[in-house]
Amino acid sequence: MSAPLPVHVSVVIPTLNEEEAIVQTIQSIPDDGWCEKLDFLVIDGNSSDRTRELAEQAGAAVHIEKRKGYGRAYRTGFAIAPGSIIITLDADLTYPGEEVPGLVRKLIEEDLKFITCDRLRLAEEKSMSWLHGFGNWALSFTARMLFWYGIHDSQSGMWCFRKEILEDPKMRPTNDGMPLSEEMKINARRCFGRKKAVEVSVPYRSRVGLAEINTWGDGWKNFKFLFAKRLGLNRESTSWGPES
Repeated sequence: MSAPLPVHVSVVIPTLNEEEAIVQTIQSIPDDGWCEKLDFLVIDGNSSDRTRELAEQAGAAVHIEKRKGYGRAYRTGFAIAPGSIIITLDADLTYPGEEVPGLVRKLIEEDLKFITCDRLRLAEEKSMSWLHGFGNWALSFTARMLFWYGIHDSQSGMWCFRKEILEDPKMRPTNDGMPLSEEMKINARRCFGRKKAVEVSVPYRSRVGLAEINTWGDGWKNFKFLFAKRLGLNRESTSWGPES
């Protein structure tokens, strides 16, 4: 076994009624000494099921975020995560937790700032409905045309990055909703370019549990955000971190 990577890694996971898969999601990430310290931070949107209880039993720290939104959960999580490297993924087993050590090693050894994971090239059969697949393609194509930034999957929610990059106000996301995902990638490419903000392909699997996504509503918000961002008109919530 190689020496542990000399880093503290925080895995930030947003949840809302994810009791079916939260434990397996946490356990999917190897915890065999590959890094000096590994912790799990669940940002819960006030679940009505046993998500928080099960997450704590699995060893995660849990923070309740009563303000609504996928983006809001992540912005809070990024602010309070103790690690110097942050990993993100959903609590539904769609993303491959086993890839995390390799992503962190790539970030360190290649001196990168930000890695985003492309799901579309290696998505398993039936992991997305045709509607979600088309929506992801349409949003990703639109983002490439508007920003010419070369990202294949604009909606991926699995990233690996150095927390220090968020010290730059130009890198910090402003959106409290689903558009935060595409905003992170746009900001990263603008701040660090293609050599330091890279995209790698990973498998994508069928969801465990019920989806909380609003297909049409969230899709429309994502499209609106892309055009607003391109025109410099996005002026959404600028608060950073948890409520005081």
